[in-house]
Amino acid sequence: MRLQEAKRDLYRRLARERGYRSRAAFKLMEINGSYHLIHRGMYVVDLGSAPGGWLQVARKFVGGRGKVLGIDKNPVEPLPNIHTMQGDVNDPSLPEKILSTMGRKVDLILSDLSPNIIGVWQVDHARQISMTQNAASVADKILVKNGNAVFKAFEGSMLNELRDSLKTKFSKVKLYKPKASKKASSEIYIVCLGYKGSENI
Repeated sequence: MRLQEAKRDLYRRLARERGYRSRAAFKLMEINGSYHLIHRGMYVVDLGSAPGGWLQVARKFVGGRGKVLGIDKNPVEPLPNIHTMQGDVNDPSLPEKILSTMGRKVDLILSDLSPNIIGVWQVDHARQISMTQNAASVADKILVKNGNAVFKAFEGSMLNELRDSLKTKFSKVKLYKPKASKKASSEIYIVCLGYKGSENI
């Protein structure tokens, strides 16, 4: 068995053993371990949340006073003390629905959005970057000033433009590749710290 296959199997096994719905939970745990993004009492929104691994991690860290909302085009099986709704980042009414559910602006936005891969790289890359741009537009409407965000992106020709755009919205923008990601995968995470506030963009 190749090393990468063994690593994938390790994270799948760990997810099963620890009760997480997906191996992706370990990606968020790695990111949070490096940047300490999730704290008790936080309000967190996860875009592209199915099947719910990131929601489980966020819920664990925000504690009883925090609130977690997952949004996906597909229904998410219910999870204890976690709010979910079906929604699309292309829907202009989504920010209003989020604010109505959460009761206020949120402290952290997570986005693990990915299109259905068709195998034509330029198309897959462009579609994924477009989804992340839409997620960033949602963030403009629902994120508190000095809040943080994590956006998945696909590496490629449009990544630098996306990163530069996010640098106008956040004080610090970092690229991060978790060990739990497949080495051959093009996915990378953009960690955005210190939202400047929509009035300052």
